[in-house]
Amino acid sequence: MCSSFLLREHSESDLSKRNSTSVVWDYFGFKKEDVAQCQVLCKTCLVIVATSQGNTTNLYQHLKAHHKALYDRCIAKKTSSVQNNPSTRQGSVTEMFASVTPYERTSKRHVEITEAVAQCIAKDMMPVNTVTKPGLKNLVTTLDKRYSMPSRTYFSQIAIPELHRQSTTDMWSSRTAEPYQSLRVHYITEDLHLKARSLQTAYFPEDHTGENIAAGLREGLECWDLNEDNLVCITTDNASNMVKAAQLNEWTRLQCFGHRLHLAIGKLFCVCVCVSDLSRAIGLCKKLVGHFSHSWRKKAALTEAQKELKLPEHSLITECPTRWGSEEKMIARVLEQAKAISQVLSGDRHARFLIPTWQDTEVLESIHKALHPLSEFTDALSGEEYVSISYLKPVLHLLATSVLAEDAEDTDLTRSIKTKVLAYLNDKYSDLNTQELLDVASFMDPRFKTQYITNCKTNAKKCLGSLFKTSVTSSALPLPLEDAVEAELNSYLLTPVIDGEDDPLAWWKVHNIHFPRLCNIARKYLCVPATSAPSERLFSTGGNIVTCTRSSLKPAKVDMLVFLAKNLTPGKSFVTNTAAESSISCVDCHV
Repeated sequence: MCSSFLLREHSESDLSKRNSTSVVWDYFGFKKEDVAQCQVLCKTCLVIVATSQGNTTNLYQHLKAHHKALYDRCIAKKTSSVQNNPSTRQGSVTEMFASVTPYERTSKRHVEITEAVAQCIAKDMMPVNTVTKPGLKNLVTTLDKRYSMPSRTYFSQIAIPELHRQSTTDMWSSRTAEPYQSLRVHYITEDLHLKARSLQTAYFPEDHTGENIAAGLREGLECWDLNEDNLVCITTDNASNMVKAAQLNEWTRLQCFGHRLHLAIGKLFCVCVCVSDLSRAIGLCKKLVGHFSHSWRKKAALTEAQKELKLPEHSLITECPTRWGSEEKMIARVLEQAKAISQVLSGDRHARFLIPTWQDTEVLESIHKALHPLSEFTDALSGEEYVSISYLKPVLHLLATSVLAEDAEDTDLTRSIKTKVLAYLNDKYSDLNTQELLDVASFMDPRFKTQYITNCKTNAKKCLGSLFKTSVTSSALPLPLEDAVEAELNSYLLTPVIDGEDDPLAWWKVHNIHFPRLCNIARKYLCVPATSAPSERLFSTGGNIVTCTRSSLKPAKVDMLVFLAKNLTPGKSFVTNTAAESSISCVDCHV
């Protein structure tokens, strides 16, 4: 009772230790006049306890000898504090050394982090010397202090090549003017998933003749042990050397829809260049874009005018001859920003002549009305993560019956553009081999079936019957081959057509058990891309790797880095056995 009273009385007049962390200091303090806190005072018995700076051993001994109840309470508090906050527990000497000792190079953790860094470099197309930069080093050290970053040479010669070992045809030239040939394949797996792989980006110093390209394509397939008999077709642009290469290899060729449409529009403008109004309007658009592109003052003034007129704050688009639809996009943007452009240029007497007249606007609107819907089809057919070839027949039908059909409100120029583009496409897609390929692809898509096939059932039986004979032996069938094919085909035709937004591969995955032979044909044909856009994207990957600061990369290293950037999935083990995929059936190709 007395000690409790003294503790309360003196705790009000005594000072506690500054910056104390031990619970024992709850029972000791200092007098108010002891500013330096030199003499430790027991709050219970007011006895001065001799102790060195920060040492609490004598304090515990004093409680244990003179205040046993308080000592037990203090120990209980200390034990509870350590259990509730394990981080305050003082580690053993072994644990302290382990926390700062670098990982062994062969340890699991070191290998995991090194592989993650290598994947980051390969997937994001970063220079290998990034591992020597202080920013990345600081980040890795912050995340794990025990990890020691290997050298740049290690990543370049060991880590990234190891990823490559674990693991559409194109021709292009790097920034160093070195030519490459890229091989890209498309296929559908047994569980009905659409896949694509960029297999190689090989140095191609020979002339880009049809003979050399044909030999290069065959060598690429042989390097990966791919069976040429499984190749259904090759998707290319319309360059004469690519056409000849496909003919020499006797491969069915599908012309890229985007490139073909781009050529149709380009030829149209070349034919119509003699028309002064059309030539002037397109030339004026190009001059307008160039005028605003080369002056930051004009760009700022255009932005202010857009805000004032409440127009979208969009920049003008530059036309690029190699970009599909870029000319139409340039025209559309000029029409969208016509009021803002007029407001900016009207106050500049030197540039006032660039303001489009009403005749120019009428011509541009006619071009835009005819060509704008076509760009949407090109974008939709350029995807590589979904089935696209079966859309070609429906798209060509829609162009002929709706999009490019003459309308009563069309101007003479719009009507002329529609007629010429449609005639060009119909002529280029009239080839019998191309028609047969598109017929089979459209028929094997449960969204369309026979809807867009002329003499549908006769053509379907003729095409599919020959395909069945090459892939199915009659000895394995309980019925004669023709009867089995007839039964499966008739049953497939009786099933209802699915919605246009549904995934055809998901439908085949469910109905594979009912139509096993047809499903094999669907796997062969529905993987074919309608455009060579996947190869164009491969161009961009190669250009992002062979930059001005990395122009000394050797061809073998370029091949490795492009392969990893396109095929690597970070966080997943990367094992590729493409040769084992018997369903690989398409190569997309472009020069």
